[in-house]
Amino acid sequence: MYTLVAPISHSPFPLLAHHHNHDSTRFSSFFFSNNNKSLLLTNVSKNNSLRTTEDIEIEILKLDKNARRISSSKMGIDASLETVWKLLTDYDKLADFIPGLAVSQLLEKVDNRARLFQIGQQNLVFGLKFNAKGIVDCYEKDLERIPFGQRRDIEFKMIDGDFEIFEGKWSVEETNCESQEVINSSVEQEFQTTLSYVVDVKPKLWLPVGLVEGRLCKEIKLNLLCIRQQAQKAIHEEVHTC
Repeated sequence: MYTLVAPISHSPFPLLAHHHNHDSTRFSSFFFSNNNKSLLLTNVSKNNSLRTTEDIEIEILKLDKNARRISSSKMGIDASLETVWKLLTDYDKLADFIPGLAVSQLLEKVDNRARLFQIGQQNLVFGLKFNAKGIVDCYEKDLERIPFGQRRDIEFKMIDGDFEIFEGKWSVEETNCESQEVINSSVEQEFQTTLSYVVDVKPKLWLPVGLVEGRLCKEIKLNLLCIRQQAQKAIHEEVHTC
């Protein structure tokens, strides 16, 4: 689903994405826990065009020998839930701003289910390239009321493609401005809307998950930043056209 990207990232997209960075400098740091089953990766971007005032954390959970659950922390976005939602569900345009997502095509839309065809490319070690393609079903969940705000999810699952398992969820949450201090009085709430991503991934037998999990983490993080940039760009354009 979106998720980010190469195969499908939807961002399922994200899956494996190939990033061409022409005008930015990014600094990454990696922190490994003592628990063999998990890894915490933190990346701070210092690219003004993808400005971030917070770290995005990525956690990897080992599900079995060749399967992982990769999840992100909540990323703040200076845009409304509606703006982010419209961006994520404009499936034919995802490849315009998701790095490495070469093709994103809406095949059919029935009720809350969107079926997508996506193609992406990822550079691996030793000069290898991994091209991934697949059919992904995205399920647009109804708006849900939560304490102090609202949330809407997109659940996705690859039904045919280059992975044994590729399924997860995008979650967009919007907090009522007047309730921000009530939610957490000890931590300043900088953003009204947050976006998070989780995916369970298991490559086909011929591709060890160890070859792609590190790159997936980086690309999921990059995809989140690109989505934020695109959402805030949309808000900026709306303001200047009013």
